Amino acid sequence: MSTSLALPLPQSEEFAATCQALGKPLRRCKQESGRRLRLWWQIQSHRFGPLGRVDLVSRGPVAAEVADLQDWTARWQRWHDGRPLVLNADGLEAGALRAAGFWPLMTPASLALLPLGSEHAMRAAMAQKWRNRLNRASREGLEVRETALTPDHWLLAAETAQARARRYRGLPPGFSAAFAQVNPGAARVYEARLRGAPVAAALMLRHGRMATWQIGVTTPEGRQRHAMNLLLWRAMQGLAAQGHDCLDLGILNAQDAPGLTHFKLGTGARAHRLGGTWLHLGALAPLARCLPRRLTG
Repeated sequence: MSTSLALPLPQSEEFAATCQALGKPLRRCKQESGRRLRLWWQIQSHRFGPLGRVDLVSRGPVAAEVADLQDWTARWQRWHDGRPLVLNADGLEAGALRAAGFWPLMTPASLALLPLGSEHAMRAAMAQKWRNRLNRASREGLEVRETALTPDHWLLAAETAQARARRYRGLPPGFSAAFAQVNPGAARVYEARLRGAPVAAALMLRHGRMATWQIGVTTPEGRQRHAMNLLLWRAMQGLAAQGHDCLDLGILNAQDAPGLTHFKLGTGARAHRLGGTWLHLGALAPLARCLPRRLTG
């Protein structure tokens, strides 16, 4: 029933199945009107120091209409058990969250969301320099393969090493391996090879109407030949042909990763601003309602 909504990865049924397999089941909540699904959100639960069990709603709730989404802030406690709640909001108004007793923790981040459609429309939306590099990569003699992710694929070890070297954290490669196992055919690796040796690879996770670029690794030789442009283009073509209408390229971080930000936006992706990270804690709720508006947007 949730498939009618464009669900980001943390709110997808494929994500929930993966968490279940890893021994970290989610709680699912929904609001329906007749046969129409109005709201959908999934709740993760983590132990967090002195707060004990803390619930997390990441990139949710998801609604078909803005009115349904804003209504959630006034009614969410009907489905909640009173635990502290961390909300990585998407589309919720700061004023409504503040009025509901949520305390702001982090300012909003922005994502790159790439619309998928016809090849003509996708190429036309690219920045000229990005399209030029794609054309160059197509002439570099790169062999592109699309395969299902396997637990021993070299991309997983390469991602572990890359994350350590660049000091970033995200879903661990083990999550991607589990995702592939419990969602057959939904974890796709696009790999570029030059003279038989891999020079770049990208992992796409498919979930409902959306897909997510989860991992990308390029060698110096692959970078010189713009292999990732070619891989992403092949992924865009394949995902669109399979019925996906949006590819999530992840966080935009112009300050720490300006090159990657430029690369993502060059695809024709639009910057989508999230709603920030908020905490609802019983003792803080009355104070949150009194915060000056300039502190919470």
